[in-house]
Amino acid sequence: MQIPHDMVFFMANHRAPTERRILPTTAKPRLSSIVLSLPPLVFMSLVLSSMPLLADDAAFPTSVPEPGVQPVFHQLPGQLPAPIAQADIADFSDYKRWLQQEVSEQNIPGVAVAIVSSSDILELQTYGVRNVQDGVAVDNDTVFRIASVSKTFAGTVASQLVNSNVSTWDEPISATLPYNIGTDIATQQMTLRHVVSHTTGLMPHAFSNMLDAGVAYDKIQEKFHEIPTVCPPGQCYGYQNVVFSLVADVVQASLRTTYDDFVVENIFLPLGMTRASMGYEAFRDNPNASAPHQYRRGGWRLSSVNSAYYTTGPAAGVNATILDMVRWAQANLGGYPEVMPRSLLDLQHTPVVETPHGNYFNRWPKVEAAWYGLGWRILDYDGMRVIHHGGGVRGYRSEIVLVPAYDIALVVMFNAETRLANEVVPHFLDNLQANINAL
Repeated sequence: MQIPHDMVFFMANHRAPTERRILPTTAKPRLSSIVLSLPPLVFMSLVLSSMPLLADDAAFPTSVPEPGVQPVFHQLPGQLPAPIAQADIADFSDYKRWLQQEVSEQNIPGVAVAIVSSSDILELQTYGVRNVQDGVAVDNDTVFRIASVSKTFAGTVASQLVNSNVSTWDEPISATLPYNIGTDIATQQMTLRHVVSHTTGLMPHAFSNMLDAGVAYDKIQEKFHEIPTVCPPGQCYGYQNVVFSLVADVVQASLRTTYDDFVVENIFLPLGMTRASMGYEAFRDNPNASAPHQYRRGGWRLSSVNSAYYTTGPAAGVNATILDMVRWAQANLGGYPEVMPRSLLDLQHTPVVETPHGNYFNRWPKVEAAWYGLGWRILDYDGMRVIHHGGGVRGYRSEIVLVPAYDIALVVMFNAETRLANEVVPHFLDNLQANINAL
């Protein structure tokens, strides 16, 4: 089913319907529009998805960079502008005071924070408790769900598959997977690159609501051929969770091993992420796991762990401590080239498609433009190249941001659905820029 390019439809969520416009990458908006009408089953399965559960919301078709043409930033990728030394910009005392005050005033249950370079831990701090009922303090070994930050791991998995010649970026995944995804044409054109960059051309957030309803992934997989397309693969951006998890299917089909085992053996163990894990059972059985919290009736209340998104491991399946995420951030700054070489990082951190305004990070005042790469977002933050991803599922939020030009990164994890998660990155970047400008 091919959806007309120029139309308006209503994306329903748990709060209120929001009008969204889908446009071709080369077309200008028209004053006239038509309302999308889908069969009830498809409409319920594709449109009534659970977008609020994940911090990175859906977005729609925008421009795709011309091959070889990349955005121009004030700082070049991978360069530390001389003569600035790392130690000269590593004073984050103002940021720490701000964060501690916000956590205290908002009475947020538990938080873990790290600021790192590729070789050092510059700041490491935990706040609060794992669980508001038992009052046990969060420590460096407390496990959090990182939700959609898991997609950054999937980008690395895909890159490793290509780097080892197990797969390719541009061969249709139909050569590996024995089922249709969207239309016949979409199936014939869709590649691993499209999956990992959210440029499959399929309806955003396809079947997310079925995950919430507890439908098994293999049952959802049987309906992949029903997903409507909004554009040809590679020509527009549409955020996915279920479809993004095709990465796991490629691993299984190519190597006859599970995605979870591949991540453990090729990322967690080589990087020394000793307490990181995949999946619901590992999280449930960890005695130092943080509990989820939601704000209800004037205070933070315990919530239940939503296991649904664990069935889509590439999209939201990783559990980690702050020390695990220190290793992950350092690896993405180039600190572990034997596991994640610079060529792999540069590829993942290169823009593939521009993302439209509408996500929370687009509302940061200094964000001038935003793109999606391979499992990562790339932001132009007041001329500074920033690599970012956020995540959220019921009761948890997480944020990671890298500034390669200054060899510095921030990780923050919350065991609460707090709006403070939307603010921790821009405040950090502003503090960094203030340090630079003060030199």
